[in-house]
Parts: sequence; C-alpha cells; structure tokens
Amino acid sequence: MSYGILLLRLVVGLAFVGHGTQKLFGWFGGYGPKGTGGFFASKGYRAPVLMAVVAGLSEVAGGTLLALGLATPLAGALLATVMINAIGSVTFKKAFMFGSELEIAYLTIAVSLAAIGPGRFSIDRAIGWDDNISGVWWGVAALVAALILSFVTLTLVRTRPVVEQEPAAPT
Repeated sequence: MSYGILLLRLVVGLAFVGHGTQKLFGWFGGYGPKGTGGFFASKGYRAPVLMAVVAGLSEVAGGTLLALGLATPLAGALLATVMINAIGSVTFKKAFMFGSELEIAYLTIAVSLAAIGPGRFSIDRAIGWDDNISGVWWGVAALVAALILSFVTLTLVRTRPVVEQEPAAPT
C-alpha cells in the first residue's frame, strides 16, 4: 500500500506542479500569467492575471507538498480549491460529470490523500506528523476549506462570465 500511495502522490503532485508552472512561467506549452489571465477574464474573474498567479501558485505549492508528502491536508485543500474552481467556472457544463471527469478525479484524490495520509514514504511520516494530521476529519477539513474558498472565488471574485457569442449567420 505504501508504494501505491507514493506513486499516486508523485504522479498527481507533479502533474499539478506542471499545470501551475504553465500558468506562472509559460512552461510546458502554457501561456504564462498574462495569457492565462486572459482565459480567466473570459470566465468572468476579476483581476484575472492575479487570479491566474494565485491558481498557479496553489498548484505548484499544493503539488509540491503532495509529492513530498508534507503537510498533506494543506496540499489537499489547495488542490481541491483549484479543482472546484475549475469545475465551477470551466468544465461543469450540463450535469454531473459532463466534461468534469478529470477535475472530479483530481479533487477526489486530493481530499482522499488528506484523509488517508501520505503513507510511509513521506516527510510527514519522517517528522512524526503523519498520525497527527491525517484521518477522516483532516480530509473533511480540507474539503470544507476548499468549498469555502471556492465559494468566495466563484461568487465574490467573479462577475458574470462573458457569454460566448455565436458567429452571425451569413446574409
């Protein structure tokens, strides 16, 4: 089980680091803060470049913490917040899972790892935190924190999203 948790943490954590560096630095084919900010603006976020940087920092910090197995509930909360925002503003189109499968999977992994802990091969275990900051209530706390932060960003930090206009029919 320890090897499976380690593999899960490393793959998911590093995937988030990659996504975050796309937003922050334009690495791996990303658009950097300005380009990502333009996308955030199209989704109705106020201060879109700032929000792109916050999302990128959350992904890099949360992904790094998750991969290392350090402060795992904090990592879960950071990553869950980004995923709830992605679902709420981008991918949740019609009903459950129509376009949101990957984000729901990442959200589930982040909250689950906050609950079960980072496993034997982690910094949390090495410094004796594993037993103190893991368990179902830590997973619940990570999810509740993410829901509260996401509610704020999806309501107060966004205006009405820009409506995509269909091209006019030729006359």
